[in-house]
Amino acid sequence: EAVCEHLKTLSKPVTTPEEIAQVATISANGDESIGNLISEAMKKVGREGVLTVKDGKTLQDEMDIIEGMKFDRGYISPFFVNTTKGAKVEYQDALVLFSEKKISSIQSVIPALELANQAKRPLIIIAEDIDGEALSTLVINRLKIGLQVAAVKAPGFGDNRKNTMRDMAVATGGMVFGEEGSDIKLEDVQIHDFGKVGEVIITKDDTLMLKGAGSDAEVSKRVEMIRDQIEASSSEYEKEKMQERMARLASGVAVLKIGGASEVEVGEKKDRVNDALNATRAAVEEGIVPGGGVALLRCISILDSLAVKNEDQKKGVDIVRYALKQPCFTIAENAGLDASVIVNKVMECTDVNQGFNAANETMVDMIAAGIIDPTKVVRTALTDAAGVASLLTTAEAVITEIPEPPSAAPAGGMGGMGGMGGMPGMGGMGGMPGMGGMPGMGGMPGMDMAGLGDMG
Repeated sequence: EAVCEHLKTLSKPVTTPEEIAQVATISANGDESIGNLISEAMKKVGREGVLTVKDGKTLQDEMDIIEGMKFDRGYISPFFVNTTKGAKVEYQDALVLFSEKKISSIQSVIPALELANQAKRPLIIIAEDIDGEALSTLVINRLKIGLQVAAVKAPGFGDNRKNTMRDMAVATGGMVFGEEGSDIKLEDVQIHDFGKVGEVIITKDDTLMLKGAGSDAEVSKRVEMIRDQIEASSSEYEKEKMQERMARLASGVAVLKIGGASEVEVGEKKDRVNDALNATRAAVEEGIVPGGGVALLRCISILDSLAVKNEDQKKGVDIVRYALKQPCFTIAENAGLDASVIVNKVMECTDVNQGFNAANETMVDMIAAGIIDPTKVVRTALTDAAGVASLLTTAEAVITEIPEPPSAAPAGGMGGMGGMGGMPGMGGMGGMPGMGGMPGMGGMPGMDMAGLGDMG
């Protein structure tokens, strides 16, 4: 704990895009293009924004910034399409009706359709589902009289769907009908209950709503509420979903499309991008410390001031002291140098950021040279290692799988016993030809009795 506390004092907050690029580059095994791509994406969507990684379709890496509310549900019926090129629904300055319940009766949506028609604006209906009479009537009106309408299923499931719909309502300045505890019916809709968007694009797979008319104060309030929920939640899945919702409201989503010549190359590169992304998030969260094991070496002095109560605790402190030297020791050893000398040299430096750059075998300012580690990564590595080690020391037994010895090759069967040579014919009687030898039963080579030959 003392070491972790000292790490925080060494930590330096990440502020510039260059520092973000440095962290990402190191985590991506020194690939600068990945570092710059992540830095650029974070600059665009901000620290609250969500970055997702997908397989690209080209040889190059690409980045798409999705601003506005985008979700993965498309139009319910292809008859709503009004732009044949690309088979999509596109409307400007549209009204949006949100319903948490299923809409089957046309009677419930007629008032909304009339209001939209009077305002001469398109109507987008987002509901749990729209089917039966309601859907068929909307489609017929769309085809016969060119009614500007489109219906989309709400994204997600269960609570996630309810929360996402409320987010969309806040972002567009509308309200959600059919909520639990609400007695406002869909038939009683007023013009101010609709959400308003500057542009909407719906394809068969997803819906994008841009320029929502929600008030900034309401959106900020909603973002703060989601942020509090993230801190209170213990489920990683829930946190991820809330993070996505917050990004949609706050700053947008950046999609990194990773390109490559083959599936294997894309997969390997995608793993490196994900690593870099996690390291960058950790660095933004808790800052950075000098890399190359230097930060851990700087914490050794703290151990000297710790008061130990008995010999066992002293032994524990010595183990931690030994462990803190190992990262720097291993790096120097891998570089083919005398590791003990290098570690002592680094420890003697008065500048806390001074360390050993194994790439060109020089002493440098690690942070200036871009050799850095996210504080959170160093801290959790130390804490987790200590946790596992202490668990092993207190456990009475450790269960492990004993590797089985490689099974010996099956011994080959004994060779067949050679056949007995036929006896040559006896001289006087004109020699009957000898009988051919019977095939042996395996093993000893056959005894050739030719020596008994010409007895005739």
